[in-house]
Amino acid sequence: MTEALTPIDIKILEQVQKDAALSTTELAERVGLSQSPCWRRLQRLREEGYIVGQVAVLDRRKFGESLYIFATLKMVTLSDEQRAEFNRKIENTPEIMECHTIFGERDVLLKIIAESLDWYQKFIFRVILKLPGVQDVQSTVTLSEIKQTTAIPVRKTRL
Repeated sequence: MTEALTPIDIKILEQVQKDAALSTTELAERVGLSQSPCWRRLQRLREEGYIVGQVAVLDRRKFGESLYIFATLKMVTLSDEQRAEFNRKIENTPEIMECHTIFGERDVLLKIIAESLDWYQKFIFRVILKLPGVQDVQSTVTLSEIKQTTAIPVRKTRL
């Protein structure tokens, strides 16, 4: 049974979202605990599934020019096998950074990292249009990135 999150738990989650490489000592200092209780809380948050992994966030600019493109797909009705194949191909295409099913006239939203518009045009024909069930693609090219984060809000916002 999972326990309710305490204010200290929330502080821990906020801090590890900012920097998962913090030592337990540094984390404890930032949240106002001693090291042992902080370590125990961190372990509990992992065991209860609040923390599902730790990753390094890379600076995409270090790898050359790139842009994000959001593509929406119109799909035909897929069988269970076709849907599994679609999901597998999405999962195995590293340039597709995110994939979401959506409501509305479109069915799927993809976030794609592209080297250039020329590269993306080829990607549409060689990859996206070959995915099972894809009927149509509409793309939106981003001009600049105003905000990018992997952190989710763990405190409730009162509106």
